[in-house]
Amino acid sequence: MSTERIADAVKFAYWVPNVSGGLVTSTIEQRTGWDYEYNKKLAQTAENNGFEYALSQVRYEASYGAEFQHESTSFSLALLLATERLKVIAAVHPGLWQPAVLAKLGATADHLSNGRFAVNVVSGWFKDEFTHLGEPWLEHDERYRRSAEFLQVLRKIWTEDDVDFRGDFYRIHDFTLKPKPLNTPERPNPELFQGGNSSAAQENAGRYSDWYFSNGKDFAGVTEQLDNLRRVARDHQREVKFGLNGFIIARDTEKEARDTLREIIEKANKPAVEGFKGAVQQAGNSTGDKKGMWADSTFEDLVQYNDGFKTQLIGTPEQVAERIVAYRRRGVDLILGGFLHFQEDIEYFGARVLPLVRELEAAESNDQQLVASH
Repeated sequence: MSTERIADAVKFAYWVPNVSGGLVTSTIEQRTGWDYEYNKKLAQTAENNGFEYALSQVRYEASYGAEFQHESTSFSLALLLATERLKVIAAVHPGLWQPAVLAKLGATADHLSNGRFAVNVVSGWFKDEFTHLGEPWLEHDERYRRSAEFLQVLRKIWTEDDVDFRGDFYRIHDFTLKPKPLNTPERPNPELFQGGNSSAAQENAGRYSDWYFSNGKDFAGVTEQLDNLRRVARDHQREVKFGLNGFIIARDTEKEARDTLREIIEKANKPAVEGFKGAVQQAGNSTGDKKGMWADSTFEDLVQYNDGFKTQLIGTPEQVAERIVAYRRRGVDLILGGFLHFQEDIEYFGARVLPLVRELEAAESNDQQLVASH
């Protein structure tokens, strides 16, 4: 169990399906669209069903079942303008973006959305997206060193004037951004997220980002990552929040939920999953400690791109809610949910699962207060 800060209430985000093929590489029916009209309605549904964040994916060309892709920053801004409260996180690749240019875009998006734009810095797993665009494909830890500089430059440009930065990857000379984002000293906007599973990813997040995004993990995996992340953050007098990916299958009965999972895996698009496996596992296994993303993922795990089945948010509303609260107890601040049929599954989650989560959180809080008062 966590011995450090535990969130009063876990937050919820969802994967924006701005890429075709849904969130599982399977021929199972997915009543989910990748077009803007579907996603506009979905974003409005999500913010009215307890979701505070949405994460727009980044893919630049067809790959592994994702034939079509909408660009993440422009799609995020469109969703922000269609909603009132939802915070939308755009995934971006250092190496394909110049950080000062993204900082300018982010400041504008922040003003247009009244402070609801955020960025997820993705160091990159898909080599072809770089080489097909004539960009170098760096070794794993070098990609994370570049991301570290990228995060630092974004933060400095958003919060300082006359910025100078002399790094190995980026050079900024006496640059001042105006207008800056709608930030406060306590929590500069936009929020910065850093994804990854490796020690290099945790080092970056602990030093430079507001949030760390993890692939799907069981309780032991989450505890290991949180311990390391918090150690790094403490060493730099910082605190970082933790987001966990999970594919959510909540149904009226456990059998129905498990049958859905079984059908997803049985109908997996095997060539696409195997191709994805070959592309991503070199990333995890290329790290010194062999703990990078997807390093230990099985074929079944990879049917969901980001190991979402491992989190085991599968079952009745009661079972899913209890497991979410158990993750919160271990220090998870946010659940990033993927779904099979996004529109209807998010409505079901908001009506049937989220109220139970809040009830369980309130009960635990009351118990803690009683213990403290004796």
